[in-house]
Amino acid sequence: MNFLFPFFKWVGDTRLSKVINDSNWLFPAIEAVHIVALALLFGAVLVLNLRLLGVMLRNMSIQRLARELAPWTLCSLIVILTSGALLFTAEAVKSFYSEPFKIKIVLLAVAIVFHYTFGRKVALMGEGRIAPFFSKATAIAGIGLWLSVGFAGRAIGFF
Repeated sequence: MNFLFPFFKWVGDTRLSKVINDSNWLFPAIEAVHIVALALLFGAVLVLNLRLLGVMLRNMSIQRLARELAPWTLCSLIVILTSGALLFTAEAVKSFYSEPFKIKIVLLAVAIVFHYTFGRKVALMGEGRIAPFFSKATAIAGIGLWLSVGFAGRAIGFF
């Protein structure tokens, strides 16, 4: 992965990186937006997956809930990716050496792909058209992936 270092170094040397790093409040403000968006995303994902598990909102169809939560999920994901890119810009070289960062990026990619492919397909198929085992396994995997992204992100500050 050393071939990526010049890119990380270049990002860390950009004007945007310098602006964020020279400000006393910009990095914490971006991080706050990032965390709020993560909470919104995880809340939407959690509600949908708990419905797939049959734990809550049993009177609402899974398809309807998935459609209603989709804009919240997408908008919060866009904010997360944008604010995350800004945070990365401020700490690009540090991120290069951070194992939790590498793990988070991989988990984030897997969680996004899982949510918008398999997870979405299962949610939109609805009850009765998919075996309960697959519905529950999908929900547990979705919750586990997004929790893992959050924990890996939190670990960046500690390791």
